[in-house]
Formats: sequence, structure tokens, C-alpha cells
Amino acid sequence: MRRQYKVVDVFSDQPLRGNPCAVILDAQGLTTDDMQRIAAWTNLSETTFLLPPTDPTANYTLRIFTPRSELPFAGHPTLGSAYAAVEAGKAAPKDGLLVQECKVGLINVRVAGARITLELPTAQITPITAIDVDELDAVLGRQVLRAAMPAVVNVGPRWLIAELPSAEDVIAVTPDLVRLEKLERRVGASGLTIFGKHAAGEIAIEVRSFAPQDAIPEDPVCGSGNGSVAAFIWAARPVTGGLRYAAAQGRCVGRDGRIDVVIDAGGKIVLGGACVTTVDGTLLF
Repeated sequence: MRRQYKVVDVFSDQPLRGNPCAVILDAQGLTTDDMQRIAAWTNLSETTFLLPPTDPTANYTLRIFTPRSELPFAGHPTLGSAYAAVEAGKAAPKDGLLVQECKVGLINVRVAGARITLELPTAQITPITAIDVDELDAVLGRQVLRAAMPAVVNVGPRWLIAELPSAEDVIAVTPDLVRLEKLERRVGASGLTIFGKHAAGEIAIEVRSFAPQDAIPEDPVCGSGNGSVAAFIWAARPVTGGLRYAAAQGRCVGRDGRIDVVIDAGGKIVLGGACVTTVDGTLLF
């Protein structure tokens, strides 16, 4: 069977520089097992499947798979799939708005040409124990900051979030992935996202994400990870009037992603960036 298929690089306006998401644009008739097999074959951090909505207010339903499991929500697949759906004529924004139906509910997605943004689901934040923080230090080979204790941030995916002293510390990390996978399972996280501040310049923070449980040693540019970082930052020190910043991710795996984050005065998080199609064709399955 022929399926319309795109790969969209997310958080970059240049092909081969962002985080690729595989999008199957006509997934009707595929079983869950079929979708998981396809996601394992693409071997990208996420592969998505576009289906008709069950909610009349939604434009489409999106199912999201890593090589090993299905996710209730993820950031860069939401953005890349919206871009692919509009480009392929599968969805039409109304006043720039698309509504995505997924396992966490309805997600508002804003489309402005190649720039796509989403409203992050409400985060639930659970600090981890001091013993687990010490183990995280061992996993990373350096100490994390404790002014805001590392925590599991649940936005659908559950990211263990920790701040390091600087962006340079983040870039220098070589985590023990075997040990990290055990720690993730113990604290109930899907993966680890670390961040550190840049001393100066347009980019405020450097971010890296690791998810060995899902066969993702390092995610090039992670939307839900960055959204979880934003929720962690806001919970630690909310700023009157909100917050706006840019994050960089991907340089350690040969990418150059940029994520723009806006947190309003009430703590609502909107994040996004540029998208570009790198593969446009047919999957024979």
C-alpha cells in the first residue's frame, strides 16, 4: 500500500540542521503494531501518523511513536506534523490556528508560514530525592545545581530536568547512558534534559536531551524537553510580566536548532521555531 510520507526538519530553516520528524500523512487502516514497526524502521526520535479527528473541533488526530513506544504528546513532532499537514493540503489553519487531537487532549498550534508554535500542556513537577540527585551527578560526571532541585516534569513525556552551572558544562557532558536508563526508570522519567545559561549573546540557554529507554541516545532538538525546561525555570523563579528567551540545542550531534520560548504572566508556555521539509515521497507499506 502507498502512503504519503514526509520528513520535516524542525527548529531550523535549513535542511539537515534541525530535528527530523517522519510524518505519515494518510495513516487510516494502519494498526498500532504497523505504526510501531514503521517508527522502528525510520529510527528517528519520533514518527507520526495523521488520522481523522474524533473531536469535531480538531483538524486531525496525531499519534506519535519513538522507535520503541507511543507517546501521548511530543513537541517537535507536533510542530513538524502541522507543517507537513498544511504543506500537503491535509489541514487548513483558521486565522493561523490548527487544533491537534492527541492522547493528552487538544493542542493549539499556530502556523505562520514556516514558523510553527504550540501551547504546551500544563506541566506537573515532582522534585527527586537528594540520593537521586547525587546519582545524577555521577551519571553526568559533574554536579548539577541545587538552588532549584532537579525534578521530573510531566507534559505528556516525563523529562527529568536539571540545570548545570553553564552552557559550557552542558556541552561538555558525556553521560553514562546505561546508568542513566536505570535512574530514569527509578524516578519515573522518560528521559533527561539538562540546560545551562550562556554568559552573553542572543541565545540564553544551551539544552541537551537523552532518552536511552526509547533507543534515543541523544535527541537532536527536543520540543517537549525545552517546554519542560521552561516549566522548571518558571516554577523556580516566576518573573512578573512573563519571560521570553531563545534556546539552542543540537550542536553536540551536528545540528543547530533554535527554540523560541514565551512564558506569559500566568505561566502559559508557547514554544516553536522554523520548519523545513527534507523528504517528500511515498512509503510503500
